[in-house]
Amino acid sequence: MPNRPPLPPGPFLVVGLARSGQAAAALLHARGEEVIATDGAAAERLRASLLPPEVEVHAGVDGVALLERVRAVVKSPGVPQEAPVIAAARARGIPILGELELAWRCTPNEVIAVTGTNGKTTTTELLGHLHREAGVPVAVVGNVGTAYSSLALPGGWADAHDASAVVVCECSSFQLEDTSAFAPEAAVILNLDSDHLDRHGSVEAYHRAKLKVFANQGNDDIAVAPEDLDVPDLGGCARRVPTGESPEAELALRAGTLWWDSEPLVRVEELALRGPHNVRNAMAAAAVALARGLDVDAVRAGLKTFAGVPHRLEAVAERDGVTYVNDSKATNVAAALVGLASFEAPVHAILGGRGKGEDYAPLRPAVAQHCGQGGAVYLIGEEAAALHDALEGAAPLYDCGDLTTAVQRARVNAQPGHAVLLSPACASYDQFENFEARGEAFREAARM
Repeated sequence: MPNRPPLPPGPFLVVGLARSGQAAAALLHARGEEVIATDGAAAERLRASLLPPEVEVHAGVDGVALLERVRAVVKSPGVPQEAPVIAAARARGIPILGELELAWRCTPNEVIAVTGTNGKTTTTELLGHLHREAGVPVAVVGNVGTAYSSLALPGGWADAHDASAVVVCECSSFQLEDTSAFAPEAAVILNLDSDHLDRHGSVEAYHRAKLKVFANQGNDDIAVAPEDLDVPDLGGCARRVPTGESPEAELALRAGTLWWDSEPLVRVEELALRGPHNVRNAMAAAAVALARGLDVDAVRAGLKTFAGVPHRLEAVAERDGVTYVNDSKATNVAAALVGLASFEAPVHAILGGRGKGEDYAPLRPAVAQHCGQGGAVYLIGEEAAALHDALEGAAPLYDCGDLTTAVQRARVNAQPGHAVLLSPACASYDQFENFEARGEAFREAARM
């Protein structure tokens, strides 16, 4: 059973009370710790269903005054490093743990961590599917929805499974930047592009956060990365397992077939996941699963049967010969480019939302190719004006304001054989609680 560093002594202040923060507070309380929790949102906006009633909650305050009463802080991923309470805790030398770090220290089961700019959710869920095909108990957690901390609650998943059970954790840059000792037994990075510049400040800082997934790995651990990843040194000491098309790749794509250890694994045409980007996701998942000893026949079967996840290139309706595709999880430019490239027919693309500080110019050639000949672009949300400036002349543009109006306008313009694609290239928080809510709204509008 893996060793984990101990927690610092309490009492604890949990900062941020979304899903992860609530799970962290519940876990600490269950371990007998004194827990205070704070969130800048007003009390009526908090949905604190996971919080034990014994946890003292302070809503609508910055939490700085509460530091006088605690010896350690747990930071939710959504709380920026510059938040006053976090900056004050750091200045006072108070230990700060992220929720990912807390959960990992409290859960003894081995973990496979999955990160990258795009493809994390699909690959994480695919790894869960491969383990279930192999008959290995698995929990899929992290940025995909289930908070990692919830596994360690008394009577929860970790109590019900022995050390052979595996945790597969999707890790965002927000989660990884808060880690200190986190050392997953296996770590996967899918790609590195530009994202969350509004939070990290630069591409370099964003990449540093992502690469922390490898920093503390030891010689017995596994690090999976594509061979064309432009990173000279991943960090850490893990065994490297490259994926790609060269003879050096352990999981290789050659002549339309995935190969492992010089043996054919599955033909690309047999993958249930479609698209070149999903071939790379499948290669990463298969590589880490096989490198850790999962049965090759189970991996082969799982690759042939896993068809994807909601909100990522998910066909949700077909009306009058027009296909409606929910790609709400495409919250950055790179993901939207993948979405656009997935279609040969003219695309009516819905773009916009809350920006992340990205340059939209890279969208222009893809929009011209996929939306400029028979399709169009429908702009929504806070970034509509910036997107309009970046894309003007590449395709017909319609300023729609909100998602429902965009779907209605696209329905009027789309012809049989066309696709209406929600692939926003932006976050959802200007008009929706999260990308899932945006995707559900698109699904409902598409089916009206």
